[in-house]
This record gives sequence, C-alpha cells and structure tokens, in this order.
Amino acid sequence: MPLPVEHVMPELFEALVQSHAVLASPPGSGKTTRVPLALLQQPWLSGKKILMLEPRRPAVRMAAAYMAGQLGEKPGETVGYRMRMERRVGPHTRIEVLTEGLFIRKLQEDPELTGVGLVIFDEFHEQSLDSELGLSLCLDVCDALREELRLLVMSATLDEQAVADLIGGKAIVSDGGLHPVTLHHLSRSAGREVLPATHRLIHRALREQEGDVLVFLPGKGEINRLEARLKEELVPADLFQLHGEMDAASQALVLTPQPAHRRRVILATDVAETSLTIEGISSVVDSGLARKPVFDPNSGLSRLTTQPIPQASASQRAGRAGRLGPGTCYRAWTETEHGSRPFQRPAEIRQADLAPLVLQLALWGVTGPGSLHWLNPPPAPAWRQGVALLEKLEALDGEGRITPHGREMAVTGLHPRLAHMLIRGGRNSPTAADLAALLSDRDPWRRGNQPFSPVDIGLRLDALEAMRQGSAPRHHFDAHRLRQLLQLSDRLHSRTRHLDAATAPFSAATLLSLAYPERIARRRDAGSGRYPGFLTTPLEIGLFLLHKARATKHLPATRERGL
Repeated sequence: MPLPVEHVMPELFEALVQSHAVLASPPGSGKTTRVPLALLQQPWLSGKKILMLEPRRPAVRMAAAYMAGQLGEKPGETVGYRMRMERRVGPHTRIEVLTEGLFIRKLQEDPELTGVGLVIFDEFHEQSLDSELGLSLCLDVCDALREELRLLVMSATLDEQAVADLIGGKAIVSDGGLHPVTLHHLSRSAGREVLPATHRLIHRALREQEGDVLVFLPGKGEINRLEARLKEELVPADLFQLHGEMDAASQALVLTPQPAHRRRVILATDVAETSLTIEGISSVVDSGLARKPVFDPNSGLSRLTTQPIPQASASQRAGRAGRLGPGTCYRAWTETEHGSRPFQRPAEIRQADLAPLVLQLALWGVTGPGSLHWLNPPPAPAWRQGVALLEKLEALDGEGRITPHGREMAVTGLHPRLAHMLIRGGRNSPTAADLAALLSDRDPWRRGNQPFSPVDIGLRLDALEAMRQGSAPRHHFDAHRLRQLLQLSDRLHSRTRHLDAATAPFSAATLLSLAYPERIARRRDAGSGRYPGFLTTPLEIGLFLLHKARATKHLPATRERGL
C-alpha cells in the first residue's frame, strides 16, 4: 500500500536536482523510511552517500534496521548507522543514519563532507540545539565549500515556508492519506492526578476499541509504576515498554507485529512520538506530559522538568492511531486546557545552556553567531553566559577565540564542564573518565517503581569499579547500564593518554570542583542554609566536596542531572 509521502516524490526529486528542499508531512506518512531509499536511485547521488540525522538514539537504530529490512539486508550493508559506542557501517554503505550530535563532530573533522551528496534533517520540528547548529554549519559549507551539496529538511509540524526561506529551497507539503482519528478529552480537569486519569483511559480504550494501545507517559518511572498496576489487574493484553534506556533487541521486539489475536498495551515515552510507526496501533492514550531539560540561567545548570506538551506534539501523538485505519486518541486533559496550550514548544536554542554551542562555533572559527544563518538566532544573554563559562574553563581567550585547551575539549563530545574536568584530570586519573561517563549519560540506578533515588555520586563510582573488577553490582544498579558506562569511561580515558600525568591522582571531589567551580560555597552557619560565596583555594574546595560527596540525600527524580 503506497504511503502518503510517495505521492510527492516526483516533486521532491525535481526540487533536489535544483537546490535544497523542505518536506512537510504528517507522522506515519513514510518520511523517515521511504524517502532515503527512493533517493538512492537518483542520478545526481550516484556514488555519493546520504546522511540522515535523528534527534534520538533509539530512532537511529530503528530507522536503519527498518530500511535495511526493506532491502532484505542487515544494518551495515547498504544502510548503516552510527551513534556513540555503536556503529554498523560498511564499505558499501550508501545511507548512514546518525545522531545530530555525532554529525556535528563529523562535520568538524571533515567540513567538506567528503563523499556525501545529501544531508537529511529528520524530525526538524523538534528544533533541538544540535539540529539548528548542524543546519547553520551546513549552510555555511554550501556557501563556502560545497555548492553542490544538497540539504533536505523533513518535518511534521514546523512552518515549512520559514525553513524553506532560510535554506533557499522549495517547500513541499504532503498532507493527505492518513486515516481520521477521533479525539476524546476529559470532561473535568485531572489536576495533579494525571497518572490515575491515564490509567483509567487505558481501561476505557481496551473496553471500547480493538487493536493495540499506545500510551504516552513522561518517563520510565511512570512507565514502571503503571505497568505494575496493570499487571496486578490482569489486563487482557500483553504489556510492553518503549523508551530510550532499552537495548536494541527489546526495542525491535516492540516494532515486530504480534499475532492478530494478541492485543498489546505499549507504555512509551516521547521516543514513540516521531520517526517510526509501530504496527498494529489503533488507539492512543496520552498523558499530555513530557520530561524535558530546562536551563536555569541563575544556577547555570540544566534540570529535567515534567511539563505539558504543546498542541503540535499532541497532534503528533494522536496521529499514531491513524496509520493503519481510523483510530482513536484519549487525552488526559480537557478540551479547554488543550486550547490554552502553546502550539509549539520553544526551540531548544532559546532556553538551553549555550556553552556547548559557543565552543563548537569557536572550533569552527566563529566568534559570534551573526556570521551564520539561523532559524532561531541564539539569545544574546545566553550567548554571553556561555562565553563567560568557557573563558573561566580556559577554552576561549579574551577575544572569544578557541585555545589549544578548548580544541581538546571540543572533540571529546562532552559538555565543556566535563571535558575540562577530563583533560585537567590527566592521563593517570581514570576517576575523571568515570565521573564524565556518569554525568553525561543515563543514571545506572534502577529506580523501579520509586519516584526517588539517592544522588550520592560515590555509590555510582563504587558500582562502576566493582563492575570493572568483575563483581556483581550491589544495591539497585542496572548491570547493562553499568557495562555501557564502563565502555564509555574506557573510551574517554583513552583520549587522555597523550596528556601529562598529574603529580597525584585527583579525588572525585577535586575533579568535580574543576567542572563546577562556581557551585562551591561555604555555609554561613550550621542552620541558616545560606551560602555567602565561593570557596577560594583548591584545598578548601576539595575538603568541602569530599565531605559532601558521601552524603546520601534523596531528591525528586526530575533533579537527578544536577550534582
């Protein structure tokens, strides 16, 4: 059965022969999996490679596996993929799917994108920081080095004409072919009881509809708690999870069609919102919530917050029910509440920590954002704050130019704070690599059904070392996650072997002070809870952090990414 996007393929092919293009098409219409394969046969791409960027790692693996399957192959042949610590690319690979962050590093290493004929920005409506940076750098490459390089921006909900005007290409819209979806809203607001309301809507969907049910929840904790409740109730369906922490085999199982007589309830995060369609879905239950990082300019740190999704995301989620036939979407909020939600979530560049972006642009040779083309220009206050941090970390000089230390930081793939800590830790400090791995990736603590987890970094360092020595992890640690973190730590540590050795290995406390120097303060008195200012000497900082690093506290799960 032809997918909706196939009806505009001739127009898309013609547009890309002339210049760049923007393709706007609803979720499930075939953008991710049909367009790259169809473009392979175009004469102007003969002997050249297609790079397709995805905002999330699960989407990278699943998109590549699906396209390879369409060709009767495995990933790594005609279609391959690349992301951190995982690569399936061979000498004959023509389509390479990769994360947006990895593409930035590839572009820095090879600005001409040798052998590449087309770069596809998939799911651009998510407006991630890396996608906007990648597009701006690609436009710079097209202007200065590769006029024949083609760019294709694909989106479901973004203003396609604004993007087309930015890149100087044609906007192509495919808006037909999907089946209608009936929307059901709550009659009364759920208030803070969104999870119980979502639970009731799952039972309603199972009672009123046929087929599989896709449930959108903000995070893994909510998935685990709801799954446990549904198991207790012996719901007449098989229960599956879908989120970013799952391994490849588990994710593939969710995408595999089940026997017609077996119903499924798939509990998912927003990973299921974009990129790939799950076969068999006829109903969607939407909590209306997502967990997103928000940068706090006052603290200089990002934290995860649970927030209502915008209308565009709600439409994306609802559309998942209309892929195979008429569908139904049950929303855990009222129609009035829906009307008060913004249409789009603000672009990440408008509310993110811009220090990583400033560092990458400095490595590119740009000292200010004005020399590049942006869909959303970086806000001046956040830019200045990023510059100030990088100067403090010795990555930039007083003129905003990158230093040799900054160049080493930029190629690590880490946040500048963690890159600075890793490099200054020296080659004889594996603890720095362990800390960088722990603080840059998902927490290995297995929270289960609990909304809280201890934030003691010492527990996690001990668990990593135990795993390194071959011991089973204690407490509630995920052994699979620990093994992944060990691989990342070893890879990071290998990058420091060319550095000078420190006079003595740094403690974890001292290393943390290198990454977060302005987060150190001295308590004014034992009970006030107020901090007058910074500690000034390395000894004071080290002693303070050494004392605090072993203090186990319990904080809400949404604050785990802070120290």
